[in-house]
Amino acid sequence: MNRINPAKLRNSKWTAVNAMKREKHFLVSDIEFEEDGSVMSCQLEAVISKNAYAIDWTELKDSDKWLQGWK
Repeated sequence: MNRINPAKLRNSKWTAVNAMKREKHFLVSDIEFEEDGSVMSCQLEAVISKNAYAIDWTELKDSDKWLQGWK
């Protein structure tokens, strides 16, 4: 289980355990917060292809799917 501080999520680096469409390394490119400070939306950007994907930021906590940093 990855520990994540939502306030420090922007520009963080992530590695997908199982490559998605031959993309493995991602960067959190955009994150939006609601007024109460909870995360409203999170967007990952593939490093090489620059494709953007909207995800539920809580998925990043699952260490079976995501590793912090670029591995």
